[in-house]
Amino acid sequence: MKKTLIIGLAALLAAGTAMAAKPKKKELPKDTLIFTTVQENPVTSIKNQKNSGTCWSYSSLAFLESEVLKKHPEMTDIDLCESFLVSKTYTDRADRHVRTHGDASFSQGGSFYDAIYCMDHYGLIPEGAGMPYPITNYGDSLFNFTNFFPPMEAYLKAIAKSDAGKINPIWKKDVQHMLDNYFGVCPTEFTYKGKKYTPKSFVKDYLTLDPADYVSLTSYTHHPFYSQFILEIQDNWRWGSSYNLPLDEFMRVMEESVRNGWTFAWGADVSENGFSRRTGKNKCVATVPVDDGTEAVGSDQSRWTGEKQGVTYQTSDNAGEKTITQEMRQEGYDNWTTTDDHGMQIYGIAKDQNGKEYFMMKNSWGDYGPYKGFWYVSKPYVAYKTMNIVINKNAIPADIRKKLGI
Repeated sequence: MKKTLIIGLAALLAAGTAMAAKPKKKELPKDTLIFTTVQENPVTSIKNQKNSGTCWSYSSLAFLESEVLKKHPEMTDIDLCESFLVSKTYTDRADRHVRTHGDASFSQGGSFYDAIYCMDHYGLIPEGAGMPYPITNYGDSLFNFTNFFPPMEAYLKAIAKSDAGKINPIWKKDVQHMLDNYFGVCPTEFTYKGKKYTPKSFVKDYLTLDPADYVSLTSYTHHPFYSQFILEIQDNWRWGSSYNLPLDEFMRVMEESVRNGWTFAWGADVSENGFSRRTGKNKCVATVPVDDGTEAVGSDQSRWTGEKQGVTYQTSDNAGEKTITQEMRQEGYDNWTTTDDHGMQIYGIAKDQNGKEYFMMKNSWGDYGPYKGFWYVSKPYVAYKTMNIVINKNAIPADIRKKLGI
């Protein structure tokens, strides 16, 4: 009996020692947001645009990849080629730049409409179908426009602003050589999974996407609601039209489409201090703080993780968020405090521990932040800073489609 007692005491002592050795669970900082998924629609893997202004290409193709997954859930390996889309777009943009004597800008940026136009007029190709990206001819593992883009930009400026009596058409070949040397030559046909396609037949026969299914929506008061207008931003150089909705219906389209299994391409201003890319307890969360006390800091990748001197960053929405009105949206657009910064994909809805809902966003900045490339964006931020979205028209609620005539 004494022996049994000793063994029992030893077992209790060992168990106590094991419990004492077990590390305590690290407590999260106070007010850290904890998200629970409400609705999550299929997306493809996170990509990295690296040192380039090609977010429009990554986000629009991410959206189209999700469109493919919605129609063909088995195509989990679908990966569309950004280089093909970028090369075709820059070729057309260079022509528009010269024809308008430089008034139509030539820059790295673009619009979602560029992807829809390319799909319709040139087609699309899968990654690896004859173009060397992501291992480019310059040896970059990912896009790096530091040396590639400025010479082409300067060359086109010289042509567009030339006072010569005649422009030698050889300039187009020069620009095409620049594009081909960096991205590779766009294939006219290729073999994918044992079958031969052209870029256009790949869209029609393999992806089974219809360019006519996609529309752009926005919400501004300087044009009539339920009409179309050309969104006046520099990267809308193709002058694509957007349907104009009141803010409440605009938000309803976004929310209901996601809840019903759709995603959409999201163009927004990410220069706000509430778009938290700094370290902190709520990094990679976008909100509209009631009082952030700072100025906007620019756009896109120059501010991915950097901090400008004299600028502080809001990393939490503890103090609450502003109530967004149609007038606030318009003022931001008119005063250029809402700018055409960045293209992303909205694919889901989540809620925090307080029950507040956020849109789930897929970015193109690589495996960045605590959510490995994904973000949570509050509904006030989306209401305030969305420039436009591109969405499948079948995702729009029937009564709103009727008002738009689509």
